Amino acid sequence: MNLPAFQLGGELSINRLGFGAMRLCAQPGNFGPFPDWAAGKRLVRRALELGVNFIDTAHAYGPGWNETLLGEALEGAGENVVIATKGGVEKTAPDRVFPDGRPEQLRLRCEESLRRLRLERIDLYQLHRPDPAVAFAESVGALVQLRAEGKIRCIGLSNVTLSQVQEALALTPVASVQNRYNLQERGDEEVLQFCAAHGIAYIPWGPLAAKPFAAEAPLSQDTRLGEIARPLHATAGQIALAALLHHSPNVVLIPGTTSLVHLEENLGAARLQWDAKIQAALDEAG
Repeated sequence: MNLPAFQLGGELSINRLGFGAMRLCAQPGNFGPFPDWAAGKRLVRRALELGVNFIDTAHAYGPGWNETLLGEALEGAGENVVIATKGGVEKTAPDRVFPDGRPEQLRLRCEESLRRLRLERIDLYQLHRPDPAVAFAESVGALVQLRAEGKIRCIGLSNVTLSQVQEALALTPVASVQNRYNLQERGDEEVLQFCAAHGIAYIPWGPLAAKPFAAEAPLSQDTRLGEIARPLHATAGQIALAALLHHSPNVVLIPGTTSLVHLEENLGAARLQWDAKIQAALDEAG
């Protein structure tokens, strides 16, 4: 990859084009174990061969099955890969998802994640979603305590507002923020720029505008982006990803897939030679 690495938490060097493992679960709703377990592990290992060293998962993916697959696939990878996971969201059915940010529940899920991922310490542990029934500071405080115990290395946040990021920063260093952001949905720009100013990784989820259970076409099928991509011998999806990478140096992408071909296509976005002409065409396309 020809992009400069990002220093996660000021101490972990990660490539800015990583892999989101969420889709390596049963469908619909990422609920249950991935049906072709061996193929899922091959895909994860191929991502590492192609230069990926940052992989994102969560307790809620499966739930638990996604972390178990990664634990098997990445055993022995050691310091060659930075694994991020999340706690604070429970899933009891494909369409039954709810936050649970109680400190005791975050501790339980973190300890389960350690076992499933076969780790002694999780590199990046993220609060998956604030729980309106629990004081935000209590949930963040639970992660601070887990870090003090050596169970996690860096603390991240997901699905948070700017004020919540600022509240967390008053309690602890924050290594990352993972919110929804893509070329179609840029309402989180203020949070992204705040993170850039404070050395915090911004990890857009849904970078290709894909949504669970949604009918609308993702950005990878956008004809306007396809027209920009054609003379570059690229795809619309690669343009959409590359545009985010070049938007701000703190953007770290984690596109997901279950296909080896699509994996290689996504990672090819890092090799695009971005210039003012491409940016102008993108701006004109809106």
